Amino acid sequence: MNSVSVIGCGNMGSALIRGLADTEYTVTACDVDEAALEAVAGAADRTTADIDEAAAAPLVVLAVKPDVITTVLDALDLSADQTLCSVAAGVETDVLAARTDATVCRLMPNLAAEYGEMAAAMTPPGVDDARAVFASLGTVVELDEELMHLATAINGSGPAFVFYLIDAMQTAGVEGGMDPDDARALATQTFRGAAETIQRSDRRIEASIDAVCSPNGTTIEGMHVLWDGDCADQLQSAITAAEHRSKELAAEVDHE
Repeated sequence: MNSVSVIGCGNMGSALIRGLADTEYTVTACDVDEAALEAVAGAADRTTADIDEAAAAPLVVLAVKPDVITTVLDALDLSADQTLCSVAAGVETDVLAARTDATVCRLMPNLAAEYGEMAAAMTPPGVDDARAVFASLGTVVELDEELMHLATAINGSGPAFVFYLIDAMQTAGVEGGMDPDDARALATQTFRGAAETIQRSDRRIEASIDAVCSPNGTTIEGMHVLWDGDCADQLQSAITAAEHRSKELAAEVDHE
């Protein structure tokens, strides 16, 4: 599988297209919006508004909104030797399989695909040709279908939650007198470095927190504020709310 079509060149579709531009795969971008095609023209090998042309690739990625996915599916004529992958939140594989002869899978990626730093969940396990393509864009975790709503909340919606936290740290720096660019640089690199530290270590996250917290030091004072507050509860509630919405979207598509 050396050719991929991405149908839908919005935020997520364009991130996948730009990420794949740095890989070995040939990419066709498809959208009815000429402006969207122009925006990815420098990254895609070809652009087209013709869905039949996009449907010729061994792997066809549907990066369209859940409310139009069945309409797009009905316009696609795929064969059993092709693979169809949807990145539409909440749209389950049985909805896809009922409308195509292709092998189907779902991917919940995030915008970091553009930089090869994507975190993605994929179902069902075992669609190895598609998994190999997406693994070129970052980390892919294979999950059972019932966990995809939760993955949608964690790694799909999660970047927005992290952006919110970065902004809070940046704002604290600016309000304390820092130059905004300096505060942004420190906040963003702190999150990146912290994530890299966790990825490269096999110790529990609690142990990593302890490693930063010197007795009677600055970090432990800040951690007491977080432990005594509801930061963790609020973040978990945000994930639960996003997961619930993913389930609602699935029900809306199922009833079409």
